[in-house]
Amino acid sequence: MIVYPAIDLRGGRCVRLMQGEFDRETVYGDDPVAVARTWAAAGAAWLHVVDLDGARAGRPLQTHLVREICRAVPIPVQVGGGLRDVDAVAAVLAAGAARVVVGTIAVRAPAVCAGLCGAHPGRVAVGLDARGGRILVAGWTESENVDAVTVAARVAAMGAAAVIYTDVERDGTERGPDLAGTRAVARAARVPVIASGGVGSLDDVRAIASLGVAGIIVGRALYTGAIRLADALAAAEAA
Repeated sequence: MIVYPAIDLRGGRCVRLMQGEFDRETVYGDDPVAVARTWAAAGAAWLHVVDLDGARAGRPLQTHLVREICRAVPIPVQVGGGLRDVDAVAAVLAAGAARVVVGTIAVRAPAVCAGLCGAHPGRVAVGLDARGGRILVAGWTESENVDAVTVAARVAAMGAAAVIYTDVERDGTERGPDLAGTRAVARAARVPVIASGGVGSLDDVRAIASLGVAGIIVGRALYTGAIRLADALAAAEAA
């Protein structure tokens, strides 16, 4: 299981949101490139980067910073946030992202998503962000009348490389991941699944690993020191 340290970008800084709410932000660094180097030096095999400004605007706004991060580290970088058309995805891939994460178009424009997956095989993941069982889109500001498991069952046909499942109500809380939801998504997806949201302890890392998923994204817990990256990597390796 791969442990993905999360780097969320807003206004050029490294931040974390509480439950996906933009007015509940904590700043953890003014130099995201330095943060990226820190996680890479600590042994991370991948990084997970989200352009929060882009997610809200519906188009990537911090591609220059994504490019700097990708150039600064010797590991692959997965990037999401505002990737809702062909040009946006192409721009982020050109900036150096190894894989992009799309969300809104997977739900609202599945044919476009399938086209992107076909054009960039192995490099397009689908992000399923859910609150109360329902999928959120448009930077977590709008809800769709569909659940994560239903969409997860469709993504293999789109050609997605992976699914990233996030329980938004737990995201940033460190109160534990949605194990039942992650298990259900993993059973439905037929592609590798990466779990996200609520990770606050090594026990959480072990619990996710026990589900047999491909990866786990850890954010706030790394920044608060609740989890050391070296310990998370060891726990994932031992699972």
